[in-house]
Amino acid sequence: MSTPLPLITTQQEPDPGMASSEMDIAVIAGVVAAVAFVLVCLLLLMLHYLYRHKGTYHTNEAKGTEFAESADVALQDDPALRDNGGSSRKEYFI
Repeated sequence: MSTPLPLITTQQEPDPGMASSEMDIAVIAGVVAAVAFVLVCLLLLMLHYLYRHKGTYHTNEAKGTEFAESADVALQDDPALRDNGGSSRKEYFI
């Protein structure tokens, strides 16, 4: 008769190189997630800016001149173009 052999299980120690590679993967994943988050935030800011400023522009035209009958009438009341010498000499800058 043979005697049964005792089952000896040895606990294998974890490979130290394996733990560092898992840590490296976690760090890389964190950096990639942070970069992706920043890019998404920048994209949202750009879209918000483009949506808010769509088609807006500023002009330096005098207020109320769009309904004037002619250019002379429109510019008569403009204080920036008013001449102290009189209205015989008219000069327009285009």
